[in-house]
Amino acid sequence: MIVPIIMGSQSDKEFAEKLTVLLDIWGVPYKLHVASAHKVPEKVLEIVNGYNASDEPTCYITIAGRSNGLSGVVAASSIYPVVACPPFKSKDDMMVNINSTLQMPSDTPVLTVVDPQNAVMAVIRILANTNKDLQNKVASYIKDLKAKFN
Repeated sequence: MIVPIIMGSQSDKEFAEKLTVLLDIWGVPYKLHVASAHKVPEKVLEIVNGYNASDEPTCYITIAGRSNGLSGVVAASSIYPVVACPPFKSKDDMMVNINSTLQMPSDTPVLTVVDPQNAVMAVIRILANTNKDLQNKVASYIKDLKAKFN
């Protein structure tokens, strides 16, 4: 299994670390890519086509703000799920980035999750559909989480 994390810019690396730290804790492999859908769409398509050719269970996380073409381009071309986790530095920035991520054209299924931890948990649960060990880890995690409320 693999989680390709595609960032629209090098400036998104700090935000990506919030995701990779969590994926490391879960033992889920990932690969970081930087490719702007606006500036180098051919690179984005090359990345997506590479994963499309693989039988490995895959779920993308895309990190892009402002005019989020990246998530849509990935979703329009990928056979695998895409979870967008738009970066933000302030509430104003968050509103711009969320709106550009939520408004995707038809047949471009992008799941938008604002919180990095929840984005990782969504990806893990998607991948757990094809991985019994990961499914067991998720079940144990949920059980432990619920036990904290007893």
